[in-house]
Amino acid sequence: MNDAFGHPQSVVVLGGTSEIARQVVTLLAADRCRSVVLAGRDDVGLEDAAAELRHCVARVKTVAFDAAASEDTEKTVMRCCDAAGEAVDLVIVAVGELGLQEADEADPDRVARMVTVNFTWPAAALSVVAAHLRRQGHGGIVVLSSVAGYRVRRSNFIYGSAKAGLDGFASGLGEALRGTGVTVQVVRPGFVRTKMTAGRPAAPFAVGPERVASDIVRGLQTGRAVIWSPGVLKWVFTILRLLPQALWRRVPG
Repeated sequence: MNDAFGHPQSVVVLGGTSEIARQVVTLLAADRCRSVVLAGRDDVGLEDAAAELRHCVARVKTVAFDAAASEDTEKTVMRCCDAAGEAVDLVIVAVGELGLQEADEADPDRVARMVTVNFTWPAAALSVVAAHLRRQGHGGIVVLSSVAGYRVRRSNFIYGSAKAGLDGFASGLGEALRGTGVTVQVVRPGFVRTKMTAGRPAAPFAVGPERVASDIVRGLQTGRAVIWSPGVLKWVFTILRLLPQALWRRVPG
């Protein structure tokens, strides 16, 4: 359970090799987080992340899963909760794949994979997480969405539409959980300089994973339902969302 100051002591990360999520957990470790479960498909990456955290977290475990296999979602989530070995205070859903738009849109199998990894699996996992935390009577959920889902554009519409679905699902789930002791916070980062975006031209207001993690931890403290990173994107995309489609399609990708 959260300590007397409201800091999460037990964290599960679905998408444990995410650079943003790893930075979040590192910051939480400084606030007395004592148990972390990292789950993902990259065994080597998970062990590297776990090795880093063992210097500052008492208990770190890893769970392997593949978000492309949505039929095992409930089993995977419950394995993570069991591995935590105690009540889970916070679940971070950081599963995602950016993909290659041109190649993906020409291949139905790749479209299906992108939608599964970025929306179907995380949404199914969220339903399991929500049920588990409700049984506990407390807990927080942080979902990494993207500004790409706030208004979908031609240049990355497969990824953007999947994130739009996840964003809407998480927001609706947060409303459904009101009054249960369980909270949902949606994170909408812009372009983040990570391995996933390596080699791609940076968009305006690009930041590193450390900045997004800092914004998330601050959002945990304030309880904001939506966390924009950097914060200026809230106002930028409020304006962009109102643009007529003829102007929107001219916005650089």
